[in-house]
Amino acid sequence: MIRVTDPGPQTTVQDLGRPGQLRYGIPPSGPVDVRAFTIANRLVGNPDGAAGLECTLMGPRFTVETACAIAVTGAEAPVTINGSPAEPWATLALAPGDTVRVAAARAGVRLYLAFSGGLDVPPVLGSRATYLRGRLGGFHGRALKRDDVLRVFRAPMPALRAATPAEIPALEAEPEIRVVLGPQADRFTAEGVAAFLGGPFEMLPQSDRMGARLSGPRITHTRGHDIISDGIALGAIQVPGDGQPIVLLVDRQSTGGYAKIATVGSFDIGRIGQVKPGQRVRFRAVDVAGAHRLRRAWETSLAAVAGGPVAAVPAA
Repeated sequence: MIRVTDPGPQTTVQDLGRPGQLRYGIPPSGPVDVRAFTIANRLVGNPDGAAGLECTLMGPRFTVETACAIAVTGAEAPVTINGSPAEPWATLALAPGDTVRVAAARAGVRLYLAFSGGLDVPPVLGSRATYLRGRLGGFHGRALKRDDVLRVFRAPMPALRAATPAEIPALEAEPEIRVVLGPQADRFTAEGVAAFLGGPFEMLPQSDRMGARLSGPRITHTRGHDIISDGIALGAIQVPGDGQPIVLLVDRQSTGGYAKIATVGSFDIGRIGQVKPGQRVRFRAVDVAGAHRLRRAWETSLAAVAGGPVAAVPAA
């Protein structure tokens, strides 16, 4: 059992998401930074899809009532156990009564907490992920609040280990995000495409799990910004009439009527999800074959990290 004494500004239960429901208007949700989330689970001996916590800008304070192990990954933030500093990106063994505090992020945006066994919340449409706008899944379909109590599946205490420096994703000052132009790149002027690829663009505080809103050089359209609404892929970059791009993320809408200049590769979604408001990003175009190579490299790297995936799945 975990008792929350301070939830932080937005802490939600997530697993690897709810695929197959976007046709009904329900996004996949799940972690924005899949790599950091997956490593946290592996460090505590969980399968990759076990439910854990995603925290925005600051983590929670909580007390455990039974012995378990945790791992904290993602954004760079101080972690303490009973007031003493503890290592992120490592297995941390907790005894009953221990209190953990994850402070404000010094770099990055999203923190991940995994618990050995995984969080025990009811699956909804095959997933424990929280979709906040739909009040669906997770812990009563909402972000955690003070005095919430979460159950954890029973699991043996895992071996203590830590991610290597090479396994920890870098939190870059001005990341270059790889994109494939389209599907409506022809709806933008040559100057507009050049402005998009020239950048830089600043992350705005209005960004959330639905979309990363950016501000920078105006991206001009050829025939207006409206199109017949079509499907929205993960990482699609809409450009409404103000010429400012929006990168659509895990809680995105299912369809949209703004022209999309490009799509962020799935391998870079976690990187843009760790960009703080006020920080800048740039975009670089790759072709489809190059995006496939980058995706395969990302998958190969993830397959080996933190000892590789665990086969067992927690009981529902």
